[in-house]
Order: sequence, then structure tokens, then C-alpha cells
Amino acid sequence: MPRTFLATLQFDGTDFIGWQRQREGRAVQSEFEAVLERLAGHPVRVHAAGRTDAGVHALGMGASFALPDRWTPDALERALNALVPRDCFVTSVREARPGFHARRSATERRYRYLIGTDRLCRSPFRRRWEWALGVPLDPAALADAAGRILGTHDFQALSVRRSERPHTRCDIREAAWTERPDGHGLAFSIRADRFLHHMVRMLVGTMVDVALHRRPVDDLDRLLTKADGIRTSPPAPAEGLYFIAAVYPDEWFAPPLDS
Repeated sequence: MPRTFLATLQFDGTDFIGWQRQREGRAVQSEFEAVLERLAGHPVRVHAAGRTDAGVHALGMGASFALPDRWTPDALERALNALVPRDCFVTSVREARPGFHARRSATERRYRYLIGTDRLCRSPFRRRWEWALGVPLDPAALADAAGRILGTHDFQALSVRRSERPHTRCDIREAAWTERPDGHGLAFSIRADRFLHHMVRMLVGTMVDVALHRRPVDDLDRLLTKADGIRTSPPAPAEGLYFIAAVYPDEWFAPPLDS
């Protein structure tokens, strides 16, 4: 009887075309499924908590799959980390109950976006992992902008619409800008029940233009109401975005009732 597992992945998205397997290019899903096929002896399909774009990183991407019951979480974690590429790492493996799905079972997702506002942000040791903006931002304007997106809104105007989405409403439960250590710039943390394609990057790009006084903060209100003639700013670069975590109800990982 196959067992269902949840692996939590970290990856540097610089050299990936994103999570999802495509006809061409190096995808995280393809690399991970190739490793699982070696362990299982047959093709294994993996479902992720989110679909990151090219260049986006992850610190806690949930990925679910089924493997033969000879595998235990500890043994599987060791085997995966012996085989995954150097720009990936498995931080944990948990056994889940049958029916668990990394995307459909998640109740919340969390992202973080990093911006470098100091001169040294353009260093080759930093610019792969943050937006090397290199200019100061108005913190009060950022805080005002972030406060306006809290709650449930229609984010159609702040996303690239995909046909499979039943609707474009998201419940934003946290949206906050904080200073990074050592004066390196700012971090934007956001958590919600769901996110749309390019939504976080479009939000960040628009808020940065507000903080640079290139557009009024009221534009965010107008975008959320889909007012005519209002468009987002260009999306923030992919290298600053991190998938932090997906949240799942504890009952998915409870021991079987007959144990």
C-alpha cells in the first residue's frame, strides 16, 4: 500500500524556469520527480503548494507524492538529500493521511520579498537573491500601501489571469514591510489563503512606485475595485521573491486511528 508524504523543499530559483514542468528548460518539479523515480522504480507525480515562476526562490515549498510503504520519513529525507541537485534541499519529510494534496489541502500560503536599498545591494553575492534597487524608499508610504490590501479583495487587476481560476478573490491576513538587518533594505511579508499568478510581484512593484512618489497610494484602492484606466506598475523582479511556507491542518498528519 503506497504511503503519502509531504516533503518541504528549499531551492535557489536562479537557474530554474520555475516549479512547473515544461517542454523545455530546467524545472524544480522535473528534477524532484526524477529523483523520486530513482527511489520508487517507477514515475512519481509530485504536487506543490504553489507554482513559482522562473527565478523565484523557496524556503518552505510543500510537495506531496506517494511512494511504496517500505519508505519511512527519516529514510526518505536522507535519500532525497543524497540525490537532489545542489540548488535544492529537503528540510523535512512527513507522512500524511491518504487524500492529502500539497496545494488543495493548504489553508494558507506565505511569501516574502527582499529589496536592497543600499549601495552594496548590487554586489554579486546579493543581487541574485533580492531586488537590487539601490535607492531609499519612503517607509510611511509603504506601510500605508500595505494596510490597504489587508482583508478580502478582488485581485484580478493585480495578477495575470489564468483560465482555471474559479475567482480572483484572496483573503490577505498579513501584509507588512520591515527593515532588514545591517541596513540592507526592506522585506515585505504577506500571507493569504491563496495567491494569483504574479500577484505578489505586481503588488510589490506598485507599492515601490508609491514609495518612490511616482504614483498616489490611492491607486491601490482603485486597482482593488478594478477602476477604469488604472494599471499596475511593472512587476518586481523575480529574484527578490521567496515562497516561505504553506500551512496545513494538523489532522492531515495525525496517526492512523488503528495505530
